[in-house]
Amino acid sequence: MDKKNIDWSSLGFGYIKTDKRYVSTFKNGAWDEGALIDDDMINMSECACVLQYAQTIFEGLKAYTTEKGDTVVFRPDLNAERLANSSRRMEMPVFPEDKFIEAVEQVVRANKAYVPPYGTGATLYLRPFMFGINPVIGVKPADEFQFRIFCTPVGPYFKGGAKPITIKVSDFDRAAPHGTGFIKAGLNYAMSLHAIVTAHKEGFDENMYLDAGTRTKVEETGGANFLFVTKDNKVVTPKSNSILPSITRRSLMIVAKEYLGLEVEEREVYFDEVKDFAECGLCGTAAVISPVGKIYDHGNEICFPSGMEEMGPITKKLYDTLTGIQMGRIEDRFGWVRVIK
Repeated sequence: MDKKNIDWSSLGFGYIKTDKRYVSTFKNGAWDEGALIDDDMINMSECACVLQYAQTIFEGLKAYTTEKGDTVVFRPDLNAERLANSSRRMEMPVFPEDKFIEAVEQVVRANKAYVPPYGTGATLYLRPFMFGINPVIGVKPADEFQFRIFCTPVGPYFKGGAKPITIKVSDFDRAAPHGTGFIKAGLNYAMSLHAIVTAHKEGFDENMYLDAGTRTKVEETGGANFLFVTKDNKVVTPKSNSILPSITRRSLMIVAKEYLGLEVEEREVYFDEVKDFAECGLCGTAAVISPVGKIYDHGNEICFPSGMEEMGPITKKLYDTLTGIQMGRIEDRFGWVRVIK
C-alpha cells in the first residue's frame, strides 16, 4: 500500500483526520457489532451524560513500521485490560477485551497509508475512548454509550534529541487517596489543565504531584509515571493506589530486569529521597521516557547528576532497548509486539 503524501519529518503531536475510525454502541444492555466508518463527527444530545457529568474514559497506543517493514502495535492487550478497569470504576459497560484488540487491528489496517515509514521517527497514534451518550440530567450513570477508536499520524516527541526537562513540585493535588487516579478517565486530565498551564507560565515543563494525603510521597505528573535510577543503578518507580498503571513504565521495568540485568523496585518513594537519585525520567506512550534534569521545589533546586544536556546512561539504555523492541531492532522475548497483517 502506498503511503499518504505527508511530510513525515514535519509532523508534531496533533490531530490529522484519517480515512476510517471504529464505532460501537451500547444500547438496551448490549454492544452492537461495531463497524468502521468514514464520518469523524459525533451527533449527540446537549444533555448527553459525557457533557454534563464527564462520564468518559480513554486509552492511547501507537502503531509503528518496523525495520523489516511490518506494521505493528505494542501490548494492546494491556490497553484493553486498563480500559475495562476504567469502565468498572466509572460505572460503564466493559467493552470486551478481545473485541478491543480486533477493533485496534481494524483501524490500523484501514489506515495503513497513514502509518509513517520506518526511520522517520513518526508513528500512528491510536485513541480508543468511551463515553455516556444518552441525555442525563440527574446525577447518575448513562444507559447508552459509544466506544470509538480514531487514529492520527504524529511526529517524534523529541525533535533533535531528548533534552532533559525542568519540572516543579505542584501546589495542586492530582488525585484523592480513594479517588480515580488509577484509571484513565477524562476528568483526571481536566483537573490537571490549570496546574500545567500554571507550570508553563512559570517556565517549567511539567509538574510533580505528591500524594494528596500527606504530600510527602512522589506520585506522578499530569500524564506520565516517574522512574528513578539510584547511584548504584537500581531502577525505582513509585507505588501508589492513586497512580495510573502506565504500560510504558511497566514495560520499562521488565526491560531493566530481563534485558539489562538491573535490580528494580516498585515502592513508595518519599520526596525527601529524590535528591539522592542519579537519574529521573517520565514514562508514557508519547515520548517513552522524558528525561528530567531539574526539579524545583519552592525555591530549592534538585539537580540530577545526569545533567541538563542528555539522558542519563541508564535512562538512555532503557529508552534504546524498549524502542528497539518496538521497532524490531531487538528481539521481542515476551510477545509484546503484535503484527497487523
